[in-house]
Amino acid sequence: MTVGAGISVTDSDLVVLGHRVLHGVPENVLVTPASGNALIDGAFIGVTSDQTGSHRVFSLGKLEDLRFMCVFRFKLWWMTQRMGTNGKEIPCETQFLIVEANQGSDLGGGDQSSSYVVFLPILEGDFRAVLQGNEANDLEICLESGDPTVDQFEGSHLVFVAAGSDPFDVITKAVKAVEQHLQTFSHRERKKMPDMLNWFGWCTWDAFYTNVTAKDVKQGLESLKAGGVTPKFVIIDDGWQSVGMDETSVEFNADNAANFANRLTHIKENHKFQKDGKEGHRVDDPSLSLGHVITDIKSNNSLKYVYVWHAITGYWGGVKPGVSGMEHYESKVAYPVSSPGVMSSENCGCLESITKNGLGLVNPEKVFSFYNDLHSYLASVGVDGVKVDVQNILETLGAGHGGRVKLAKKYHQALEASISRNFPDNGIISCMSHNTDGLYSAKKTAVIRASDDFWPRDPASHTIHIASVAYNTLFLGEFMQPDWDMFHSLHPMAEYHAAARAVGGCAIYVSDKPGQHDFNLLRKLVLRDGSILRAKLPGRPTSDCFFSDPVRDNKSLLKIWNLNEFTGVIGVFNCQGAGWCKNEKRYLIHDQEPGTISGCVRTNDVHYLHKVAAFEWTGDSIVYSHLRGSTQTQTSV
Repeated sequence: MTVGAGISVTDSDLVVLGHRVLHGVPENVLVTPASGNALIDGAFIGVTSDQTGSHRVFSLGKLEDLRFMCVFRFKLWWMTQRMGTNGKEIPCETQFLIVEANQGSDLGGGDQSSSYVVFLPILEGDFRAVLQGNEANDLEICLESGDPTVDQFEGSHLVFVAAGSDPFDVITKAVKAVEQHLQTFSHRERKKMPDMLNWFGWCTWDAFYTNVTAKDVKQGLESLKAGGVTPKFVIIDDGWQSVGMDETSVEFNADNAANFANRLTHIKENHKFQKDGKEGHRVDDPSLSLGHVITDIKSNNSLKYVYVWHAITGYWGGVKPGVSGMEHYESKVAYPVSSPGVMSSENCGCLESITKNGLGLVNPEKVFSFYNDLHSYLASVGVDGVKVDVQNILETLGAGHGGRVKLAKKYHQALEASISRNFPDNGIISCMSHNTDGLYSAKKTAVIRASDDFWPRDPASHTIHIASVAYNTLFLGEFMQPDWDMFHSLHPMAEYHAAARAVGGCAIYVSDKPGQHDFNLLRKLVLRDGSILRAKLPGRPTSDCFFSDPVRDNKSLLKIWNLNEFTGVIGVFNCQGAGWCKNEKRYLIHDQEPGTISGCVRTNDVHYLHKVAAFEWTGDSIVYSHLRGSTQTQTSV
């Protein structure tokens, strides 16, 4: 990487390591060299302006004829990747951008002669910055506070820029530089990883959705145990809580979704998770509570960990205002207002429902009390952690609370404080949380769902799921350990999903219905004691895949690399043929019969292989093909 002096504006060009990256840079664009020992390898970009407003857009200059890859939010909740060469191809809500400043060779390790420039739009004061392009190929900063009354900003530190010849090092050092600058989050390497990552698990969601009962949980675990593949953790997903609608609410109906109009009506479980429970008659007898379910499934199935689901606001529709026993949380109905960038990307039924019915938002000054009451109860009955969902909804509720950034910080600080107090193994999975409001506020949370859901009945969603996780991980993996989501072991795409998780460095868990399992497949992933062979790092694309499109160009393979204790591993995937359609705003199959494609796999695709090899390693390697059961020797060149 270079020092800040290597990133400058000269003759209206943004010059990085001697290469022009942007041209036509406006006069109001500022470049400030980073200061401090950990920050000398980059610079901050900002703007000067005497105008005010809670939503502002500024040009940084034109990006033309340079290969880039970005990850952006295509939904309120989730990111995916896009590749291109010009500014107009950069979507709204881009949160990470890497540009190839000068193209090196694509073969024989020639990537090392390229220069890579990383752009990280960050938080400044009460404003959040993202990147986007326009039809004139301008790379723009979009600034937003989320509160019409919060309309003044400083503007000097909006985007951090770093550059160098090693793309993985550039990304890591850039995020660590922002970590030191903001002091509001921690890099993944400094976080405690929950032990559940190392064990095979089962989640109730795609097996039962919100209809799940205590009996279903027992049957699901027993079914896997009977086949000799025993889960060591379970996630009891949405469906265990006490919820209800307001009299005036409009119900949301879908086969594989919750009723987003429901609000939380009690801290404790509903009748389905009480012993001998009856609908409409939950009781407060501790001997009949959720604890009897947890004790039963742990003792009879050798479970190590039980996690349960809740939304960051309690439930999808928040906490019901004034409900008996929860008045002290001072919940008030608020109506979400989404940003223009998000609204341009997706028609979200969930957001539409919550916007129509409103959300019962706990007073930010009372939210630690809410989390602590919820989590202390769960811990008391044997729960070990929580999957905290719907997190990005906070960005739509900033009005009246000092803006989206301030609201997110208050909620995340309270959430992490409660997790630390009640779940000592750092038992939290962050979900529906792909915005920088949350990422740059996460000091302790160590696991994050890395892409949109596994959709078992949508054939267009599977290949893009794997590609999105891999590219998102280039960014998300610097903050937390990415979670590749559950999958079905008995499914037309089961082996595809299983192979991806084997190289992902992630937790491995399924959401099979009882009796619907492929135990031969599961035994390839799970050892007899229920542990998994988890790779050391977040699985990421190899550097020669950064700027090719493995989803749409009909020729590129996706290669995902990782490390074990003494070896490297590469998964090679054909992801061509389907993806997110920005026009129809849904997953589409654009090639019903994608052809066979070929590519080159090299040992030096495993980027840090030298770090696990013996000191005297010369570069010679043996490659073992899992599918063919064959080996091949590769000699260092």
